[in-house]
Amino acid sequence: MTAARQPSIFLPHGGGPCFFMDWTWGPAETWQPTQHFLEGLAASLPAPPRALLVVTAHWEEPVFTAAASPTPGLIYDYSGFPESTYRLQWPAPGDPALAARAADLLQKGGVPAAVDAERGFDHGVFVPMKVAFPEAKIPTVALSLAAGLDPELHLAAGRALAPLRDEGVLIVASGMSFHNLRAYFGRETTEKARVFDDWLTETVARGGQERAKGLAAWREAPFATFAHPREEHLLPLMVAAGAGGDAPGRKIFGDEPMAAALSAYRFD
Repeated sequence: MTAARQPSIFLPHGGGPCFFMDWTWGPAETWQPTQHFLEGLAASLPAPPRALLVVTAHWEEPVFTAAASPTPGLIYDYSGFPESTYRLQWPAPGDPALAARAADLLQKGGVPAAVDAERGFDHGVFVPMKVAFPEAKIPTVALSLAAGLDPELHLAAGRALAPLRDEGVLIVASGMSFHNLRAYFGRETTEKARVFDDWLTETVARGGQERAKGLAAWREAPFATFAHPREEHLLPLMVAAGAGGDAPGRKIFGDEPMAAALSAYRFD
């Protein structure tokens, strides 16, 4: 049976374990729209994915590295949250063969890559995927960013990984389209974040080469470094866009938690 072609998707993973918190810690509605978006993700796909390849903003290595453990544990890489959030479970199986396949595709595409036989799922993986795929039955491989955070390299990585889509693998880029922890709820944040979000949405909607050129020069966008003082939460988008080929991308979700525009994008 031929696997259904899957899209590549850039999605917000929220703040820490935000979807699983006692809401005495903040307004209950803060992350509800994002949670509802993630809950509907599976139903929006052409078919259940054979596997998930999750590019996480919370893992950086000298080269792109795929987690190859068959039974990945969880990495609670956040602090200051309720004790219950350090007991969350999401026991999705790993897929060493997919990890090796991803590394091989990257290397054949001229992008240095490696595998890590012990790495578990950080919260950039398990928090949003626990909401989107709560049964935790789909084999999942985490993929790191590459140190240096070169946008063109991450676009190239996405292009190299694109064949996985035809193999039934959903490429998930887990980050945040706005990520300035010091700016949330700031007086000027809402307007600046909207301007950057509008630029990002317009750029994503372009065709392949024009989109790639715009994303590679993201620092030239209005309020770019305000939205991303450090770009690790934006770089997963480059991988999703590269894997998206030449077809225009589209915005599939938007909200303004903590007074900052936040978007998700899909490439079919």
